[in-house]
Amino acid sequence: MSVVSEQETMTTALQQGTEAPIFPPGDLYSDEPPLETDFHRLQMTLLLQCLEWLWRERQDFYASGNLTVYYSPKQLKSEDCRGPDFFVVLNTERKPRKSWVVWEEEGKYPHVIIELLSSSTATVDRGLKKQIYQDTFRTPEYFWFDPNNLEFQGFHLVEGQYEPLEPNPQGWLWSVQLQLFLGVEDRKLRFFTAEGQLVPTPEEAAQTEQLQRQAAEAQRQIAEAERQIAEAQRQVAEELLTQYRARFGELPEP
Repeated sequence: MSVVSEQETMTTALQQGTEAPIFPPGDLYSDEPPLETDFHRLQMTLLLQCLEWLWRERQDFYASGNLTVYYSPKQLKSEDCRGPDFFVVLNTERKPRKSWVVWEEEGKYPHVIIELLSSSTATVDRGLKKQIYQDTFRTPEYFWFDPNNLEFQGFHLVEGQYEPLEPNPQGWLWSVQLQLFLGVEDRKLRFFTAEGQLVPTPEEAAQTEQLQRQAAEAQRQIAEAERQIAEAQRQVAEELLTQYRARFGELPEP
């Protein structure tokens, strides 16, 4: 809304004796409470770390967690806001944000949302939030996961309605939006590639690279040892041949 239209709205409201609406700036701070348990906090962080590591070369997405999504048609901070535990917006600029303000982001809503269930939020996550993500956000894919009892379910939007996703033989669910599987591994929700490879955290990736370097170095040392053995054997053979020639002359023709 322009400054002129804001002034006109406030003037009209004052003339009518009504309270003028408040039009907040776009850089609204998130207004979410802390996650309930360490399990929830660590799970959210795990998802963020893995996706950001996998997409470290990309600059066309935004991923965050426990961050307020403001979506009021009136552009009011006091109404119409939700804070998904984890969400991804595609085809947008990758940069830090205080919150996700839909009217400042070309009207874009999250493409993928994951809620982490708890005893106090499960009913809302399965009911009201699911309805909002389906009908208002029109988020193509919605998942929930309970870090305590490992309940895991996912939905995709089909003709405006959420339909359950079918798990593969491993119990994983395919995300078309992310082009990744989501599945439970070691009691945690993890990402897997289309080929079934676990998407690592940066620490896991660093450990894997270190092990690969150590394995490569071990192979190099083995190859060097084999080369030295072969060289020693060649030298011994040459020495024996020299001694033979000194005593008996040249070897007979075969």
